[in-house]
Amino acid sequence: MKFGIVVFPGTWSDRDCHHVLAHVMGEEAVYIWHQDEDLQGCECIILPGGFSYGDYLRTGAIARFSPVMRAVTRFAEAGGLVLGICNGFQILLEAGLLPGAMLRNASLEFRCQWTHLRVENAATPFTRACMPGQVLRVPISHGEGNYFADAATLAELEASGQVLLRYCEPDGQITSDANPNGSRHNIAGIVNARGNVAAMMPHPERCGETVLGGTDGLFLFRSVVEAMREKALLSGAGERGEAESAGTRRPQAPAAEGAGSR
Repeated sequence: MKFGIVVFPGTWSDRDCHHVLAHVMGEEAVYIWHQDEDLQGCECIILPGGFSYGDYLRTGAIARFSPVMRAVTRFAEAGGLVLGICNGFQILLEAGLLPGAMLRNASLEFRCQWTHLRVENAATPFTRACMPGQVLRVPISHGEGNYFADAATLAELEASGQVLLRYCEPDGQITSDANPNGSRHNIAGIVNARGNVAAMMPHPERCGETVLGGTDGLFLFRSVVEAMREKALLSGAGERGEAESAGTRRPQAPAAEGAGSR
């Protein structure tokens, strides 16, 4: 499986993402510069964390105009898998690929800490390796991770199962104390209605090895790999079926000589 990791000026979690994908999981991963529109045949695009363009104007506000985002938008519209992490979440919101916006943390502090996340929807390409209600331990590192959406949008997200992850206590309870940034409904990650574009503020790439303090981030990356492999298998089966069907078609018998003149 081939992952593409987008690099903007100011991105700084691209190497972490590449390490966990290529060296921990053994998958192919390439970097895609922000000025490029060639996604190099990747099956999943990752927008990693960092401070794209120095977070000038607003987090993600400039990055959404990069040439690469035109390609990412076309890729997503065609059904390609896109995962935004931290700053990548902010960029996807600015680009209109996901609903809502990010505000300053309610504490007005930059928060760098471990958090617990409850899996709300395990039937997506990004969470399929998880169990519904499973609690993951994943770190955050942001100053503007306070997810906001109006009441109607939040109701739609909840009703349609688009809330992927929610900040919780270690036992899975949803409390205000477990919310590190003030996000509405304790939302830590969401997915679009089609199910192919997702984003989360916590950093799964920073908990893919025991030496880093935990490996729960691998649940999310493994989910994507499983989804891509299943898609490839189904696509291959479909192509074989079409080929076999074409090979068993009987040729039409030629018309009898003179039949057309009767």
